[in-house]
Amino acid sequence: MRIKQDSQRVLNFNPPTLAVTVEHFGKYEWIDDLLRADPRFLNLVHRDLAQALETQNKERDRRSTYTSANVLRILICKIIEAEDYRGITVRIDDSHFFRQFTQIYNKNMMSFTTLNWLANQISPETWKKVNEGLARHAVESELIEGEKLRLDTTAVETNIHYPSDSSQLWDIYRVLARLIEKARRLKPIAVGTRRLQTKTAKKYFTKISRLSGRKKLKLKRPYKALFRLVETILTWSTVVADRLEPKKGKRNIEQLVASSSLVSDIRHFVELGTRVLDVAQRRILNGEKVPNDEKLFSIFEPHTELLKRGKAGKPIEFGHMVSFQQVEGKFITDYGVFEKRPVDYDLIDAAIKSHENLFDAMPSVLAADKGYYESMEKIAKLEKRIEVVAIGKKGQRTEEQTERETDRAFKLGQKFRAGIEGTISFLKRCLLLRRCFNKGFTHYQSTIGATVFAHNLLVLARGPS
Repeated sequence: MRIKQDSQRVLNFNPPTLAVTVEHFGKYEWIDDLLRADPRFLNLVHRDLAQALETQNKERDRRSTYTSANVLRILICKIIEAEDYRGITVRIDDSHFFRQFTQIYNKNMMSFTTLNWLANQISPETWKKVNEGLARHAVESELIEGEKLRLDTTAVETNIHYPSDSSQLWDIYRVLARLIEKARRLKPIAVGTRRLQTKTAKKYFTKISRLSGRKKLKLKRPYKALFRLVETILTWSTVVADRLEPKKGKRNIEQLVASSSLVSDIRHFVELGTRVLDVAQRRILNGEKVPNDEKLFSIFEPHTELLKRGKAGKPIEFGHMVSFQQVEGKFITDYGVFEKRPVDYDLIDAAIKSHENLFDAMPSVLAADKGYYESMEKIAKLEKRIEVVAIGKKGQRTEEQTERETDRAFKLGQKFRAGIEGTISFLKRCLLLRRCFNKGFTHYQSTIGATVFAHNLLVLARGPS
């Protein structure tokens, strides 16, 4: 059974004395008071953690060592302190104040692997509800106002290396080779005596990397050799998976579980490897221009999307688009994570509806960049409901349109819009949202939601600006 939180508080006999330390930890004291006063955030997280523990059939008949409050508070510290899972467990284990805030007190600190597993049990839907609850709390407590609304999107990268045909073919070969070695240890007869050619595959990958940028004729020979090796290991892996397939009536439960897991992994990477090989052969041998929708940019993060945004110094990014909507005071009232990149102006209606549901009123100012411009008809439609629509027109302007964009109210709206760029920069630089290190699109969404929650807590703890 998982405990929600330990209600017993421990006195702090060693409070910080240095002014900068008091200031740094002051925000945590405000967050601590909020979490204790409003239990809705902990209730949502506790539901997911308790359900995960029951599903795993662990510690069902005894109390769990760590409470749901421990997990939530440690994750808040992790994001605010810009640490990874290993780093934050070390920081908390060695800090009297963090032990107080996370309610670990004098218990043994959990391992970073346990923390990682528990964090992954909190679903993106739960983080969405947690953020909605915090926004509702801020409105009810009159900590934020909804007079102005600004919108923007940004790209958050996934944790992949730059994808090239040769690097992905090499990834497939080495991963399947590792799985075949596991299968050999588990059931040698299923693998046979054939030898792997991992060093040879790496040699061809290295040769292609060194020759990249030269004439394609020099690349075709090592590519063909690498293709043959990958084709061989894909066929071999399929045969091994068929031979490892658990049979009915098998009594060794541990071996049965190991075989099932290994077969699932092999079939997964064989499917991805077949896609990678097909695209590479079409591009290298046939000279075909393969659409991005058919390409796979990583076998480890297959959900990754190629994003061309025309940014200086970084024309291409690999990840997903994330949208933010923000009010005065830098509080993020809503966000969206998209597996496929949306058109910016399609997000306006949903953002306005979300704002209206939260504040029970329309904003008086709506500000966004030119990516949100669809047509002047759409702008005119919005202006019937919103006093100032600070969205610039793309292309040439008439005298009337120029006058609209030189109006003082429009310029102030665009000045307000620029503030969301600073928020995105803060999320990426200070809260490490530049790149998501969690695997899978579900955990990617959860990372965005958890980071937005920590950001909003900091904004509220700072007080009115």
